[in-house]
Formats: sequence, structure tokens, C-alpha cells
Amino acid sequence: MSPIGQIVVSGILLQATQADAFSQIQNDVLLSSSLWVNIALAGLSALLFVYMGRGIASNRARLIWGATLMIPLVSISSYLGLASGLTASFIEMPAGHALAGEEVMSQWGRYLTWTLSTPLILLALGLLADANLGSLFTVITADIGMCMTGLAAALVTSSYLFRWLFYAVGCTFFIVVLYALVIEWPTFAVEAGTSDIFRLLRTLTIVLWLGYPIIWAVGVEGLALVQSPGLTSWGYSVLDILAKYVFAFLLLRRIASNERIVSMTGRELATESATVDD
Repeated sequence: MSPIGQIVVSGILLQATQADAFSQIQNDVLLSSSLWVNIALAGLSALLFVYMGRGIASNRARLIWGATLMIPLVSISSYLGLASGLTASFIEMPAGHALAGEEVMSQWGRYLTWTLSTPLILLALGLLADANLGSLFTVITADIGMCMTGLAAALVTSSYLFRWLFYAVGCTFFIVVLYALVIEWPTFAVEAGTSDIFRLLRTLTIVLWLGYPIIWAVGVEGLALVQSPGLTSWGYSVLDILAKYVFAFLLLRRIASNERIVSMTGRELATESATVDD
């Protein structure tokens, strides 16, 4: 077959896959509602965050606000891709999988969302804690690696073993992120005077982010203990709502009411405290 013929055939197959995915999503009330509810909440969150940030003026606080505002905007784009069938497709599970030889829907577009939105969450947290640039770079890079290996684990069909190997590598990247959140960044947050809100958001992030690999492991992509795409999708959607929109709301509310402290670096805060003591 000529290259042109291959392109035409590939285009037809891609369109057919999108149409099939769209049809299955729309016909599954549980699945489609998990997407459209998230789209609606993301839109409302974006409008609310614009309102909440209207009076923020300092550079550091505005950077945190900008990062949190992008979280629901990225989510809207991603969930529209899923709802339309653009970023969902059918893959045949490899030998050794509980559904070996069967075609299942892969909502791989979620991994694109997480690759863009979770670094924004970590950027906001790192800025809140006044973490140094090297630590921010390392953690965000590890987070992107975690999302990309998660995508590989979800899409590889040549070997069941390789699905779990990619999963293990992704969990290793996750450990790097957890180390910063639990060990490194709390120290920075104390020096920056933001340890109280940082501890709350850090705990919320860790608890909720642990849910993602668990859902992957028990869902169709992993052990297939839960085979309903609607239930799996709702599991991810609930985690997204809490880990993104509730997280961002709590953070922006704190910034709006304590912008002066958030805008100061740890060194500036220490200098001010020393001056007051004198």
C-alpha cells in the first residue's frame, strides 16, 4: 500500500475509533456523567478563581494564582477530549491479563491532563513553601515522568509484564514527589511562614494522589477487579475534583487573606521578625 493509501486508511480508522468511543461514552450514563460533571465544576471553578484573584498584586502571589487558575482550564480541555471520544480508544489486553484478548476502552486522555495539571499543583505548592528552584525542577520533572510512565502502562499491549513494569517505574517517580512533600518542602514552608496552610494542602494532596495508582491497579488497566469503565471514571473524577478544584480553592482563599506573608521570601520574613524583636 502506498504512503498516501496508508494515511487515508489510518484516518478512517481513527475516525471510526473516535465515533465508537463517543457512542459508548454517551450510551453509558455513569461514564458520561463522570465527565460532564467534571467539565461543569471545572468551568465554575475557573470563574470563581478569577474572582478570588482580582485583588492579588504581588508577583509571587500572582504566580501562585496563575498556576491554580490554569488547573481547571486544563481540565476542561481534557474532559472535553474524553467526552468527544478524541482521547479515548479501544485496546486489546495482552495475554496474562484478566481480560486477555478482549477490547476495553482506554481513557488515555486523563494522562495528558495529569501531565499538565499536576505540575501546576506542585508549582503552586512549591511557591507557597518558597522551595528553591532546584527542588522545584526535580519534583516537577519526576511528576511528569510519573504521568508519562503511567500512560505507557495504560497503553502497552505487547506484554502484561511491561504494563506492571511501567507502573512500578511510575510509582518510583511518585516516591520522589512524596519525599519532597514530606521531608524537604515542610522545612521551606516553616521558614516562609506558610507552614499551616502548606501542611493542610500537602496532606490533602498526598492522600488523594495515593488514590490514583490504587484505582489503576484494581481497575481494567491493572488487575481488572473493577471492570466497569463508569465506576473507574467516577473514581478518577472524584479524585480530580478534590485534588484540583478544592485544593485550588483552599490555596487561593489563603493567599487572598494573607497576601503579604505569601509574597515574602523566608529571608525577608526572618529579617522582619528580627527587626520587630529588636
